[in-house]
Amino acid sequence: MATATFPVTGDPDADRLLVEDPLALLIGMLLDQQVPMEWAFRGPATLRARLGGLDAAAIAAVDPAELDAAFREKQAPHRYPGSMAKRTQALCRHLVDEYGGDAAAIWRSVTDPKVVYDRLRALPGYGDEKAKILLAVLGKRFGVAPAGWEEHAAPFSDDRPRSVADIDSSAALARVRQWKQAQKAKGLTKAQ
Repeated sequence: MATATFPVTGDPDADRLLVEDPLALLIGMLLDQQVPMEWAFRGPATLRARLGGLDAAAIAAVDPAELDAAFREKQAPHRYPGSMAKRTQALCRHLVDEYGGDAAAIWRSVTDPKVVYDRLRALPGYGDEKAKILLAVLGKRFGVAPAGWEEHAAPFSDDRPRSVADIDSSAALARVRQWKQAQKAKGLTKAQ
C-alpha cells in the first residue's frame, strides 16, 4: 500500500500512516462518524503517539481504562472518546481473533470482492455503508481491492465525490465536502 497517497488529514505524517499501516486505515475508518473526516483519520496517528505504536494485539490486550485515557487526552481523537475507545478495542480483538492481528489479511490475497466486503462488514463498529466506503478506498485509492469490487462498494464506487474514497488531493476533499453539503441541503444522504 506504500505507493498510494491518501491526503485526507491535512498532516502528511498522519496521511502516510494511513497508507503504510492497514490497522491505522481501519481505525481511521472506524472513527469516521460524527466528526470531520480530517479529525477521524488523524486519530490513528494520535493514538500511535499516545500508545507508543499501533499494534492490534497490544490494543486488544491493553487495560480498557488505559485505552480510554489515551482517547480522552486532549486533543481527543474523537468527539466520543469513551465509546470510540471501546469500539477500537473491539475492532482490534476481532482482528486478533480472526486474522492473527494482521489487518491487511482482510484483503491480502483475496480474489473475491464479496469476501472482502463481508469481512469488512463483520468488523465491530462497521455497518454496510462503512464497509462499502472502505472497499472503495481499497479500490480507488490503494489499488488492492479484488477485481469486481465496484459492484460491492456501490454507490461509493461511482465517480461522484461522495466519500473519503474520492479524496486524492485537497481540492478533492473540498469537492467531497461541497457534495455532502448539497446532499444534506436536499435532505439526501451520501449514498443517494
